[in-house]
Amino acid sequence: MPTVEELYRNYGILADATEQVGQHKDAYQVILDGVKGGTKEKRLAAQFIPKFFKHFPELADSAINAQLDLCEDEDVSIRRQAIKELPQFATGENLPRVADILTQLLQTDDSAEFNLVNNALLSIFKMDAKGTLGGLFSQILQGEDIVRERAIKFLSTKLKTLPDEVLTKEVEELILTESKKVLEDVTGEEFVLFMKILSGLKSLQTVSGRQQLVELVAEQADLEQTFSPSDPDCVDRLLQCTRQAVPLFSKNVHSTRFVTYFCEQVLPNLSTLTTPVEGLDIQLEVLKLLAEMSSFCGDMEKLETNLRKLFDKLLEYMPLPPEEAENGENASNEEPKLQFSYVECLLYSFHQLGRKLPDFLTAKLNADKLKDFKIRLQYFARGLQVYIRQLRLALQGKTGEALKTEENKIKVVALKITNNINVLIKDLFHIPPSYKSTVTLSWKPVQKVEIGQKRANEDTSSGSPPKKSPGGPKRDARQIYNPPSGKYSSNLGNFNYGERFRLGTSSPRD
Repeated sequence: MPTVEELYRNYGILADATEQVGQHKDAYQVILDGVKGGTKEKRLAAQFIPKFFKHFPELADSAINAQLDLCEDEDVSIRRQAIKELPQFATGENLPRVADILTQLLQTDDSAEFNLVNNALLSIFKMDAKGTLGGLFSQILQGEDIVRERAIKFLSTKLKTLPDEVLTKEVEELILTESKKVLEDVTGEEFVLFMKILSGLKSLQTVSGRQQLVELVAEQADLEQTFSPSDPDCVDRLLQCTRQAVPLFSKNVHSTRFVTYFCEQVLPNLSTLTTPVEGLDIQLEVLKLLAEMSSFCGDMEKLETNLRKLFDKLLEYMPLPPEEAENGENASNEEPKLQFSYVECLLYSFHQLGRKLPDFLTAKLNADKLKDFKIRLQYFARGLQVYIRQLRLALQGKTGEALKTEENKIKVVALKITNNINVLIKDLFHIPPSYKSTVTLSWKPVQKVEIGQKRANEDTSSGSPPKKSPGGPKRDARQIYNPPSGKYSSNLGNFNYGERFRLGTSSPRD
């Protein structure tokens, strides 16, 4: 094993040789042997080996192996020095191998080492993107779990930082091709990361590119298979995939296939869905996704069938008025529960699809069913007006910090939900039903409007449906609507919307 003095002497021979350095193979071999020495010798070897590497192609394998030994040394300072110099070995056919080595080194738990590996990978990425991707994807497909996980995260976070001259069209095509291989067997988290990677590629920003991504998601969601509502993994996979698909939909990239699957397979099983995610209101999550997708349907072969499925599910959440006893009181002493968040989603989806078949309510339903629907709509709308007035009263005069309390945040969302339902119901009370109004779903961002100002989609009149609705029952003029009892209506100063609204995953269930 060479000493420190011998390493310096042979380094001097190589440094002084200038253009004839390649003739001093023995001197370079001495430096390679330095990896077998002590700490000082190894440190020098880590610096000297890469400096003259390019001059000895016949010793390339030995040099790379020697440097790799140093990358795995027990001394952290030696490892860091060796890793830092690895990009100098990334020449020609050696680059994919160096990329493969660096990818394996991502498994380190030392933060400084990890940053060095990341920087080294980025460095060789700029030399040869295709070769570097070869090493990364080789480990993603065949490496240890920890290496696979970190390699995927590297791609998801670092690709977007690379300049256009590195991420050429050909490089992006390679990323897509290799990603498809990985997507044949991925976890939910990995799938989300790969969609992040692919949706960020310039070549997939076009309509055809987005359509290609939607098809990838549809394949991953397994839309050809019968849905299994009692299988948590099946439910979770569908939700994960649909969440990735929703941002891809547009007026030119249609959601038709997903919406049809939800209407045919998921809606009829809504109450039996199971999920591995603790605390998730799975039914509301499904309805929200369906509502977001419903805006982007194209031509739909099963439009009437899908509308009928939506209509039937909507009826489940729009109760009939309670029967009244002879004294005018509620005979059952129980008011129906009005689940406004569910109704907002279903009504919005029905309204969006209804635009494509505007005579559905009048021509596709029999008279009795239409009459029943009108009665339910009218009952729901009358209760809605009570809630809207109470919400406005509770929020009146509140601005700034006062609106940021948890209680008032819930009230603001509740007001959005009830206003949206109000607008959509009024459309359906037109004769014939109209589908012209537009609303922003309550969980989507909207332009800030001061409380008390008129909103674009908010009627400042009572907003009640026509008094002489053809489907509504005749009622005594002295009768007044009694909203469902509970803390909400009996004590306005101390709202408890958990008893009334399904506002999201954090709200208590009824």
